Amino acid sequence: MNQPARKPLISAQVGLFIDMFDVYLPIVVLAPAAIYFEPHDISTAANRILTAAVFAATVLGRPLGALIFGRLSDTSGRRRATLISLVGFGLTTLAIATLPGYQQAGLFSIIALIALRFIDGIFLGGQYTAAAPLALEHAPTRKRGLYGAIIMTGFPAAYCSIALITLVLLHIIPAGDINSPYVTWGWRIPFVIGGLLALGLAVWCRRNLEESPVWKERKRAEHHPLRELFQGANLRGFLQIFTQMSGVWLAFNMVGAVLPGVLQTKVPVGTMTLILVLAYATLIPAYLLAGQLSQRIGRRPFFLIQAATTTLLAPLLFWLIAGGKVSGTTAIASATIALVVVVVSTFAVVTTYIIERFHTGIRSSGYGLGYTAAVIVPAFYAFYQEGLARFMPYELTPLVFLAVGGLLIGIGAYAGPETREVDLRGTPAVRDDTTALRGPTGQAVR
Repeated sequence: MNQPARKPLISAQVGLFIDMFDVYLPIVVLAPAAIYFEPHDISTAANRILTAAVFAATVLGRPLGALIFGRLSDTSGRRRATLISLVGFGLTTLAIATLPGYQQAGLFSIIALIALRFIDGIFLGGQYTAAAPLALEHAPTRKRGLYGAIIMTGFPAAYCSIALITLVLLHIIPAGDINSPYVTWGWRIPFVIGGLLALGLAVWCRRNLEESPVWKERKRAEHHPLRELFQGANLRGFLQIFTQMSGVWLAFNMVGAVLPGVLQTKVPVGTMTLILVLAYATLIPAYLLAGQLSQRIGRRPFFLIQAATTTLLAPLLFWLIAGGKVSGTTAIASATIALVVVVVSTFAVVTTYIIERFHTGIRSSGYGLGYTAAVIVPAFYAFYQEGLARFMPYELTPLVFLAVGGLLIGIGAYAGPETREVDLRGTPAVRDDTTALRGPTGQAVR
């Protein structure tokens, strides 16, 4: 690894680790302490929607953060946007750790939790919007697939870390009724850890991170990144990415948010946590292999393969688990690992691909909004499940959304160009009428 690329890559990978650590706090950490924020007489359906709302608040804040920080990154620099976003979500996460519960503050506790998660999402949306382009603009062209995958390993590493921390805490300070130690104060510890990690990384970045040379070499003429993004070929590229990422997020929500609840009905909570930790740990080498594969065969063929496996294989694997067709810890763990790898490995390449789709002047805006705006519709998965459950068993509704997600990934990939050889200092690759690929100087890209 060349020296100029090392620190930006570390910053982006660790930043994503902290980002995803924060994203999973309400899903993993708050789940055993949910009664702290809930009315005691809440119904099962209302509880599912409330849990989804806390998760969705962060997800919905991210597109707004991408909008704000994408423009800041494109006009004022990747480094500045990275620092502001890290400080912002670090302080917000620490604020969540101080919240009172429903017994102390009533509805205010729920409203404050959702509001702070939304604000958190805004700053989280800014972190990767600036940090990932900064890292890949330092990367050699022939290694962008690998570098992008290395950045994205921060996600499974974060999930494993937060799950293990929660498991240890529950062993030391058990959860139970509203007065149990984990419910009253134990859940706050991972939030404090997440906040301090973000602030610590901000200090490191301020001392060690240099601005992207590609951004510094851009034309200095005044421009409006968002206006340019939503015009002509840039708009068509954005809509293609939006379609593809809508499928990625819809399929992922079935695994990342719905699958844990299904597993809880099949195995004890501790066993479920260990199974998911093993599955997400397996993602780390899977990501690295996926990144290398995309560098060898191309981004577009990689996504078409992922689309096929997500559409056809993922619903089958989910059905085996949710439908009780596999039993015993080993069989359930094997099916879970396979399902997670099949669906979530797509993320190994999305960062590299989206960044390659947009030129320097709009790259952060295009990447940030392309990555996060597509989150909005899939974020309401719980409502879609409730509606679809009128026509089929609720526990099998994810099969439909996995298949739809895979189809959207395929449509988006088919509509887009190959990008692995694009020069990030120039314009992105485009598809002409013969589907040959053209680089920044018009030469065919093979």
